[in-house]
Parts: sequence; structure tokens; C-alpha cells
Amino acid sequence: MKVEKNQIDFENLPTHIAIIMDGNGRWAQKHNKTRTEGHEAGSKTLENLTKEMDTLGIQYVTVYAFSTENWKRPKAEVDFLMGLLRQYLKRHIRQAKRDNIKIRIIGDRSMLAKDIQKQITVLEEITENKTGLGLQIALNYGGRDEIIRSMQKIGEDLLHKKVMVEEINESLFEKYLDTALIPDPDLLIRTSGEIRLSNFLLWQLAYTELYFCEKYWPDFSMNDLYQAIYHFQQRKRRFGAL
Repeated sequence: MKVEKNQIDFENLPTHIAIIMDGNGRWAQKHNKTRTEGHEAGSKTLENLTKEMDTLGIQYVTVYAFSTENWKRPKAEVDFLMGLLRQYLKRHIRQAKRDNIKIRIIGDRSMLAKDIQKQITVLEEITENKTGLGLQIALNYGGRDEIIRSMQKIGEDLLHKKVMVEEINESLFEKYLDTALIPDPDLLIRTSGEIRLSNFLLWQLAYTELYFCEKYWPDFSMNDLYQAIYHFQQRKRRFGAL
């Protein structure tokens, strides 16, 4: 079923969309291209869609760009992805004055190269006061790793008596997550036909509506986004009610 833009209820948009951008390699294979060309195409799709989602009025988008497991890929591919990341960050630092997108990186930065960490800090500082789309990019991110890191932070605060055991609840725990102060996703989109979470936002996706698309990420378009939003808007969200 094809969904047109005018079928979307713009008064009922999801506040926060999470996206697992899957299928760059398979897209490249399908089109007789290299995996690096697939990642380049996927990066362009991300840039185009974030601009359009900002215009559409989506408040937050969180994308899965590089997982803690992705380090196991061939070194040449990892090196290319890090180079692509450097280009992405550099380009957005230049564009920050004219764009209204606030960019935030989530995940464990300690394994990223020092120059990349510096670029991330610069970009976050430049876009900190932007009022448009809040774009969270998950780099060296894993849901289990995030939960463990959050527990370690809580443990440190317990030792220093900044937190008492009886104060620990869901609300407090969420303040230690990478996504602190950001509402949980209303909608998760995963491309390429895979039907799993792959260690992405395991805490935050507890009540999120899930939408799986057969298209590979480089082929995912605004019309595909409209279709995902349309299906989201047809669902009755009960949050545990009968």
C-alpha cells in the first residue's frame, strides 16, 4: 500500500523516531558496487532524510550508525567508516551556522580516535542551542553496554553518597542513560527486512511501536517514511492497558 504525504496526520506525528539503518552492504551487492559505496549511499540517505524530517516537524531522531559489534568487521571497512564519519562531522561543523539541527552523539566515545572525539565535541557545542530536529547518532553504541555503563555511574555515585539505594528507580536510572532528557522513541524503523533490535536502545524501546521495511537503507525515501508514520498513526497505543 502506497501512502501519500497528504494521508499523514501532521497533528499526530511521532515525537521521537529511532532508525536502524540496515542494508548498505546488501544494497551495494545488489547494484554491483563495493561495500564502501554502499556506506556512502547510506550516508547521503541519512543527510537527506534528516533535513526533510526537520522540515516535517519531527522533534527527535536517533540513528544506529556504528555498533559496539561493528569493530569485528574487516579493518579496511572499519577504517572507511571512520573516514566517512570524519567527513560527516566536518561537513556538519561547516553547515552548522545555516542549519537548525541539534546533533548529539551517544555511545562509548573512548574507543574512537582522538581527532574524531574532538570533532564530536566541537559539533555538539556548535549545535547545542539549535531549536530544530534533535539528531542523536549512536556511535560505538550497544544497548547492553549502555546499561552497564549507566550502572557503573550509579555505583560511583553510591560510593560517594550522591545517591542513596532507596532513591534508585526507573526515573533516576534514565538520567544515567546516554539518552537522558530525551523522550523514549515512539516509533522504531528498521530497513532491509531484518526483524530484530540488534542491541539498539534496549531500555528505551520498551513501549515503542516497531516498523520493519524490506528496502535497503540507501533506497529508503521520504515516501517510505510517510508510510511508516501512517502505520504508526493507525495503531492504538495502550501502554499495558487491556
